[in-house]
Amino acid sequence: MKFAQLSFFLLLFSANISFAEDKLKTAVEETLETNTQSIKSQQNIDEYADDTKDMLHQYRTTLRKIDSLKTYNDQLEKLTVKQLETTDSLSAQINSIAETRQNIVPLLLRMIEVLEEFISLDAPFLQEERLARVDLIKTMMDRPDVSLPDKYRRIMETYQIEMEYGRTIDTMTETIMTSSSPTTVEILRIGRLSIFYQTLDGTESGYWDKQERQWRPLTDDYNRSIAQGILIAKKQAPPDLIKLPVTAPEEIILEEIATEEITMGEN
Repeated sequence: MKFAQLSFFLLLFSANISFAEDKLKTAVEETLETNTQSIKSQQNIDEYADDTKDMLHQYRTTLRKIDSLKTYNDQLEKLTVKQLETTDSLSAQINSIAETRQNIVPLLLRMIEVLEEFISLDAPFLQEERLARVDLIKTMMDRPDVSLPDKYRRIMETYQIEMEYGRTIDTMTETIMTSSSPTTVEILRIGRLSIFYQTLDGTESGYWDKQERQWRPLTDDYNRSIAQGILIAKKQAPPDLIKLPVTAPEEIILEEIATEEITMGEN
């Protein structure tokens, strides 16, 4: 009887152990399944988090692009407004330039005309050279390839050259018409104050009569002074005081010649 009870007890204990093992196995399997699902869920969460980060990065990048495009569009709009203003200004300037050209071209032609007339009436020195310079700018005025500013500049340069003649002394060899016949002489120019001549042998001297517009002879007393002035003008003698006749300042009457001391120096 005791053996039967023991057997029953062992059988019951064995059944309980088997049941417990089944329950444990089931619990373990459920735990593993739960862990597996948790891992998959975490993986999904990580993937969603990565996707969210990427979307957030793209969103922020898009916002920056939008801000950049807005700034660019604002700047482009300002530039467009400025360009329109500049276009209007340029159109006005072009119209003004066209009007200015209409007014300045006759003025330049008149300046050339006055210059040519002045040279023709001025003392007879370097006449061919000076008139050739005027002919050159007259020809230049008819050239379409020369701009208006360049034409103006050349005219002003010619005026400047003529002004320099009034502030310098110079000497040159020319053939003039004296009282007797054409004669080759040395010309001494002292600015535009006075112009003298002396024959190459130094025996005859004279001056330019501005009123009568002809050469007049001087007495032999001036031969030495004029010869000295020619040497100074050629830089073959040092500056010095020489006595030369000059026109009276109030009236151009060359019969009344005032003798004054003139300092001859470097050009």
